[in-house]
Amino acid sequence: MSESYEKLRSDVVACKNCRLFEGTNNAVPGEGTIKADVLFIGEAPGKDEDLQGKPFVGAAGKFLTKMIESIGLTRDDVYITNIVKHRPPNNRDPLDDEVEACWPFLVRQIEIIKPKLIVTLGRHSMNRFMPGLKISNVHGRAKRTKGIDGNMQVFLPLYHPASALYNPGLRDTLIRDMHKIPILLKKIEESAAAGKEGDLKADEETIAV
Repeated sequence: MSESYEKLRSDVVACKNCRLFEGTNNAVPGEGTIKADVLFIGEAPGKDEDLQGKPFVGAAGKFLTKMIESIGLTRDDVYITNIVKHRPPNNRDPLDDEVEACWPFLVRQIEIIKPKLIVTLGRHSMNRFMPGLKISNVHGRAKRTKGIDGNMQVFLPLYHPASALYNPGLRDTLIRDMHKIPILLKKIEESAAAGKEGDLKADEETIAV
């Protein structure tokens, strides 16, 4: 792994920029390859993640792993992280100042990985990049919009995998939306190979899949 990434991980582990580090067992920087085409971003670590220092390793994480494998990839082929890197007490939602304190770490991750596709998991992650949207209206609809570096980035909002644990009816929806990822990657790669925007020509648009 690159020196800059190792520095990032050590900075996350040592972080005390907000209250979230208090009472936790481990920081959860993220896991996967920094050469990933696909970056998955959730909300925050939970109990299992805090204990292991790894993202998405509980029940929701196991479902996410199965979904990733269903499109011919493994966790080693992608990168998985969260908006915040320490577990909020009692799994509450991260507060605005906590998200802001952690934001520079996520920016650095995106800059290092340079993913072709960012998949947001849940409304909190989605709203950080695409504010004002309702996930029930836009899940599974890829959107090309301005990324953190000012250039255009393709995002795919998905329900959080945990939602399928509480609402089994969302399980098929999540799997169906996940299966759009290979199609999107192909479109992005074909456009790049052709040296033109192709299906991604608009400054901001929803991409049909």
